[in-house]
Amino acid sequence: MNNNNGKNKYLNRMKLEFLNRSENESFARVAVAAFASPLDPTVEELTEIKTAVSEAVSNAVIHAYPDGEEGMVTVECAIDEDRRVTIVVSDNGVGIEDVEKAREPLFTTKPGEERSGMGFTVMESFMDRLEVESKPGAGTKVTMIKNLDIVL
Repeated sequence: MNNNNGKNKYLNRMKLEFLNRSENESFARVAVAAFASPLDPTVEELTEIKTAVSEAVSNAVIHAYPDGEEGMVTVECAIDEDRRVTIVVSDNGVGIEDVEKAREPLFTTKPGEERSGMGFTVMESFMDRLEVESKPGAGTKVTMIKNLDIVL
């Protein structure tokens, strides 16, 4: 995670790495929520952050490593002086062949399973910015930015 391209200074940063196990999704969402809590976000902001993290981590757990292959998921967070929370969820899995197609609502690579294909749509609706970088065979990196309201 770079230092915001020199725009703002990070006040705090953290990094988590864990196995691509579904039970680690709840760990990631709680850890990110706890990390952001010193900024005193509203309940709505905290819920939006937790939901977006849950979607990003779930995508990595479900799609990055096929056929039960073991792999790592990384979650990095940073807080800058403008009350901006940057969250990066990445993996070294199979990658996404067509990122634009994958970002379309209802798109899923596993139509036979109970998947809605709304993960990226949910992330985008709850965060102020969403970037998805991926290459087949080289993993995926999802960057989400949430600007927290200024409390007066």
